Amino acid sequence: MDSITQAALGATIAGAVAGKTLGRSALLAGAVLGTLPDLDVVIDYGTAVANFTQHRGFTHSLFILALLSLPLAWALWRWKPVISYQRWLALTGLILLTHPLLDAFTTYGTQLFWPLGPPIALNSIFIIDPLYTVPLLAAIACFLVRPEKTGSLMAGLGVSTLYLVWTLVAQQVISNRVEPALADAGLADAPRMVQPMPFNTILWRVTVVSDDRRVEMVTGFLDGDTPLTLESFPRDPALAEQASTLKEGQRLAWFTDGFLHYEQVDDLLLATDVRLGVPGAHPFTFVLARYNGDALEPAPSYRQDRPALRRELLGALWARLTGAAPVLCLASLELPPPGEGCS
Repeated sequence: MDSITQAALGATIAGAVAGKTLGRSALLAGAVLGTLPDLDVVIDYGTAVANFTQHRGFTHSLFILALLSLPLAWALWRWKPVISYQRWLALTGLILLTHPLLDAFTTYGTQLFWPLGPPIALNSIFIIDPLYTVPLLAAIACFLVRPEKTGSLMAGLGVSTLYLVWTLVAQQVISNRVEPALADAGLADAPRMVQPMPFNTILWRVTVVSDDRRVEMVTGFLDGDTPLTLESFPRDPALAEQASTLKEGQRLAWFTDGFLHYEQVDDLLLATDVRLGVPGAHPFTFVLARYNGDALEPAPSYRQDRPALRRELLGALWARLTGAAPVLCLASLELPPPGEGCS
């Protein structure tokens, strides 16, 4: 999740655990602890793919954070011994461990059990979702006004947690809705990803990957009986095979669970993470290698510039979200004329 949300979650937990004793200073300590795991963004691992796939790595490991909470709690106890070491440990441990657990609900990929196992991505919440964050901010505001009362903080945590549960329920409802359409398209057993569109859990995007194509759908809870629109994007199995011979290509495929689009542009082999963003506006495209005649020459990866988002995209998303427009064509990021589908 975004830094504001993580800081708000940390502050709310700290206030709930120790606010009656520490007062408003508990919020500051919690906000700082809540953003601590994301300091890994300042580490340069040498290449673009390494930086991308190492983020949310060891600093988001439940093993590492559980151990780190011990000395941090001791240091905070020495700073303010007005509460016990055990209370500081509960505060520190809860904040550090809930940070990666919340991140795991997003799509990016969080290595909860680093150095063991693949990244975990539940894909049920967008990285910025006001409906999760606002209850926490409201609880903090109430506590700042009346620091002797921590009930608002517990209520804020309860509401935000219930919202997370809702995201999983909504995801399952959407998954069930698209199942018949995918079966009709011959994709019943193909890897798929169901995730919300930006800033909400009403409108959802479904991505399905096979060897030779990728299928995208957008559907929501306000669609009524509107038929599903499937958009197909070609995939080149030969490029995927070539990328799999590269160490960084293998790392990228592992991190994204294979949700990648490959293409050759001039003499460059590109790989795009199709989980994040939307078609035409995916933020992460990497140059993996260069073609020298018929030979593929690996090179340290680098990231291409992120494509600019058109202003009208937000308007199109809003119209699609509210049901004012029954179809959003992801290939062009445009709303087709009424009564027409995507070409």
